[in-house]
Amino acid sequence: MLRYLLRRLLQAIPVIIGTTFLTFILLEVVPGDPIAMMMKEHIDPDVVERVRKEMHLDDPWPQRYVRYMAGVLRGDFGESYKTRRDVGELLANAFPATLALTASALLVAWGIGIPAGIIAATRPYSPSDHAMTVFALLGVSVPVFWLGLLFQLIFGWKLGWLPISGFKGVQYLIMPAIVLGASSAAVIARLTRSSLLEVMGSDYIRTARAKGLRNLIVLVRHALKNSLLPVVTVMAIQVAELLSGAVITESVFGIPGVGRVSVKAIQQRDFPLLMGSVIMAVVLVVVGNLIADISYAYLDPRIRYE
Repeated sequence: MLRYLLRRLLQAIPVIIGTTFLTFILLEVVPGDPIAMMMKEHIDPDVVERVRKEMHLDDPWPQRYVRYMAGVLRGDFGESYKTRRDVGELLANAFPATLALTASALLVAWGIGIPAGIIAATRPYSPSDHAMTVFALLGVSVPVFWLGLLFQLIFGWKLGWLPISGFKGVQYLIMPAIVLGASSAAVIARLTRSSLLEVMGSDYIRTARAKGLRNLIVLVRHALKNSLLPVVTVMAIQVAELLSGAVITESVFGIPGVGRVSVKAIQQRDFPLLMGSVIMAVVLVVVGNLIADISYAYLDPRIRYE
């Protein structure tokens, strides 16, 4: 297992380097001058040139990329162009809001998606199965921003049950968690249903039933555990994606998380802050996939990492 972990970590290095390199190149060709955005109306050509030299923005981009990655290896993600604060500090301050939103959304997604998929698989082509199919289609089809605005209009403005935007307590997470978790729940429900139906048709399931085991025992002890392999993969990816920043949801509901920080960094051409967000997202996705792979050995005894 240790050798496998080391190999996966080594494989993650070119992924992180390649992603940061492509992001750096894209930022170079994006129109807009970060110095002009930072100084706004106080634009003096001499001052702009002096600030550009102080920030080493007049150096060739390969040199700046190498310098930036050398700083990342030391744990230095640079300073924000806009606030002149450490990028790592800004991301660390925004991460708790994203973590709270992620945990709430995953609670909605897993709490609805897995039971819905199990019910649909145990009663194929029944009214409950058809209802789950409609829910899954709506969940993956309805845009998150539209659903968020609809919830704000109905439950926030018309009924006044919940706050429309902000992040000051648990009640502020209810609407964004449901909106963000709906699409994930639909994907998990559909995948759980299809995977469980495939497993339920296996020979060892028929053998277990032939021995006289009750359907509930067959489902819990034999079928469900083996059907969760593809579901775990999707769940791990969803965790990583949500932790790296639910950009649309945080923007719609005004949650000061990593996603909203990334949007502001794009709008203000704050390249160090945006690069820090990208690196954070890549690392979380790599770690999420690694955790999913390790969990396979627990779910399926046939899988061993030697």
